[in-house]
Amino acid sequence: MTTHPTLNEIDRYADGDPGLDEATVWSIEVHLEGCADCRARLAGSTTAESRALVAEVAAAVDRGIAAGPAPRSRSFFRTPLRQRWFVTALLPWVAMTAGVLGSAALLTYFLSELPSIVLLLAPLAPLPGVAAAWSRRVDPAWELIVGTPSAGLTMLLRRTAVVLVLVIPVLAAFAALGASRANPALMLLPCLAFTAATLLLGSLVGVQRAAIGLMAAWAAAVVAPSLATAELPVLLQPAATGGWAVVTVVLAALTLLRANSFRRLTSF
Repeated sequence: MTTHPTLNEIDRYADGDPGLDEATVWSIEVHLEGCADCRARLAGSTTAESRALVAEVAAAVDRGIAAGPAPRSRSFFRTPLRQRWFVTALLPWVAMTAGVLGSAALLTYFLSELPSIVLLLAPLAPLPGVAAAWSRRVDPAWELIVGTPSAGLTMLLRRTAVVLVLVIPVLAAFAALGASRANPALMLLPCLAFTAATLLLGSLVGVQRAAIGLMAAWAAAVVAPSLATAELPVLLQPAATGGWAVVTVVLAALTLLRANSFRRLTSF
């Protein structure tokens, strides 16, 4: 926090008020570490029993630190850059996505009577990586990450940007090589729109559930019928490019308006 918490917030924090969301609690705790005045205010809001318990825990922690091993040197995988921007666990998902798109490109090339399978799957390409980047089941360090004040939409957007940086060049390469038989904009804009939709829906039901639900819905409503009829749907025709751009902007704006929802652990 860059400003002091109010007396009301400190009182609610001292009382363990469940109405304070996790991010606010974490921000207050970080602020208390460096602000003696606010620690004094907090001390005035606690009981003698609580202060005695805190002193006992602090003494035990100090003894543990003194008896423990020296801190290890920091490597890339323990730096803020890795923790905020990169999740090693998402690499297999991105590799799997690239493999699926490569297989789709081969099918499109050899089965010319079918519509572009790469184009049909492009909107879904980043979703497995986004789900892996914000999942308690996939990221082994999620408990440490979400316990920091920087957790929330900002961190989710950083990790989503990494996924897009890895996935979009793959789509662009297939478009440049002509493997998709489609306008590059019709691959990239739906890809961004579905990413924004995953984040928006994820603020309600969790990012992983949102990604799975959107992938299942698109596969059932668009991919399967298109392969059955051997025709591209209206949503992936050149005339739909402007609509995808508008939808992407609207979904991104709505996601920003729901930023506070990602401060709850239920968003994972």
